[in-house]
Amino acid sequence: MKKILVTGCAGFIGSHTTEALLNKGFSIIGIDNFSSFYGRDVKMKNLSNFIDHPNFSFFELDIRDKEKIHSTLIEKVDLVVHLAAKAGVRPSINHPEDYIDVNLKGTQHILDWMRKVGCMKMFFASSSSVYGNNETGESLQEDKYDVKPISPYAFTKRAAELMNHSYHHLYKMDIINARFFTVYGPRQRPDLAIHKFVKLISEDRPIEMYGDGSTARDYTFVEDTVQGILSGVDYLLSKNGIYETINLGNHSPLDLKSLISMIYSEMGIEPNVIIKGMQDGDVNITFANIDKAQNLLDYYPETQMKAGIKKFIDWYRQQ
Repeated sequence: MKKILVTGCAGFIGSHTTEALLNKGFSIIGIDNFSSFYGRDVKMKNLSNFIDHPNFSFFELDIRDKEKIHSTLIEKVDLVVHLAAKAGVRPSINHPEDYIDVNLKGTQHILDWMRKVGCMKMFFASSSSVYGNNETGESLQEDKYDVKPISPYAFTKRAAELMNHSYHHLYKMDIINARFFTVYGPRQRPDLAIHKFVKLISEDRPIEMYGDGSTARDYTFVEDTVQGILSGVDYLLSKNGIYETINLGNHSPLDLKSLISMIYSEMGIEPNVIIKGMQDGDVNITFANIDKAQNLLDYYPETQMKAGIKKFIDWYRQQ
């Protein structure tokens, strides 16, 4: 039985990924530090879905604590799915040092631990934010777009990708950098737009729309993202000499105004929107070219936006 370390296993994408890997028959070691970015109770609820699985073991660890990582994680694993990160574009502008500590230094600590225990394969969660502003509005292809991050969150993700390449070159580690595109769905972080909008509408409060509503995101349902992660894991375990950067998106951007209208319509409530100015660090559009993911990982996202929004609203109402 192959053994995998999942960092950030109690988070939104991490908990879905851990469940899916366990269902596929992997043995999982999960770590999470229960960051104060949002409530510990939310992550504990995520963990409850698999904490008692016989092939799962959990350690409360912070990837910034290199000594504790090395003293606690003593088992060799076959692969690392590195999802732990300091999230949030806007907060990163006020506290860039925190993002450097977690997303860059923390990733280095994981890489150094991998070298120590002899694990040579990593699936790394990067972000569409690394691309910066898309001036053309065309789909973003991994090796044909001049990435220019415009927030500390984004530059730490890009810097980690480059660090990963150095470890691949120097130590022959096999690595996939997966650029996630606005993942949404059940268990989504409470700070993200869809979750915030549904909560505010449920409480009969207005929602705030930043800008004129023309900014667009390539929203990707969490089950589709997780399917891409599983395919990436299989790809890494089956081959050697790998270093790839791959978009995991939906290839179908939706503008903010249409998203808001869709959520109100699905909830059966008349819109109540306050328009505000654009915020620093926000990009104008994300639009994933997924040709590479299709060719290498057989990645074909299946969830249409309206169906995904309905699934999220149903989940939210059940909480």
